[in-house]
Amino acid sequence: MNRFRLDGLTALITGATSGIGLAIANHFASAGSNLILTGRRRDRLLTVKDQIEYTHGVTVRIFDFDVQLRASCEAFVHQLGDIDIDILVNNAGLARGIESVDQALIDDWEEMIDTNVKGLLYMSRLILPRMVKRNAGHVLNIGSIAGHEPYRGGVGYCATKHAVSAINTSMKMDLTGTDIRVSMISPGLVNTEFSSVRFHGDAERADKVYNGMQPLLADDVADIALFIVTRPKHVDIIDVLVYPTAQSSAYLVHRQS
Repeated sequence: MNRFRLDGLTALITGATSGIGLAIANHFASAGSNLILTGRRRDRLLTVKDQIEYTHGVTVRIFDFDVQLRASCEAFVHQLGDIDIDILVNNAGLARGIESVDQALIDDWEEMIDTNVKGLLYMSRLILPRMVKRNAGHVLNIGSIAGHEPYRGGVGYCATKHAVSAINTSMKMDLTGTDIRVSMISPGLVNTEFSSVRFHGDAERADKVYNGMQPLLADDVADIALFIVTRPKHVDIIDVLVYPTAQSSAYLVHRQS
């Protein structure tokens, strides 16, 4: 028996147009899961849908909306009808800026809070009643080293990822007595669009984040995600903190000269 299969299950993954969300979508599809993918870029979602259905032969539904907007999240869940969601991956998130607290852009804070915290809460609140009714399901939250260790220049982002960590713990407690599992993955440096977004599209600054070292790849995080959701039903992995080998803390990174 293959212990890493998701045949017949349906996974809902937010922020699935690139990076970790896209990698998780591919890994879950390779294990037999049907997918519901959300994101803001419809053109990317259409491309992803075609690629995954062609490669893995699963059903992929796509919905383009912004998890920052409560009304859009509610409209999305209404469109789902009676579809059972077996796995919810709260992946949508972003970082903006590295300025100190006295110089940071408040608009950056607003966007991070609305996406990383409120978006995650909206989706969890809207999907979890379905899981509770069936007494089955798994919520996987994508956290960060920033949720374990604050660092200079990360006041807004670190605040949001500490919130995700707290939500993950509280969610697990709230669901005590049910068969619903709650998990989180907290990666260190991962080479995705993340840094480009953080620097508002400045590719040169983004590339420097990974100079002289081998960061994690989105597929590395997706491997862990697949492992977590395919454990036996009595096993709930609460949090996985994962670094690239060259990294030992938010600040301590060995770089080749």
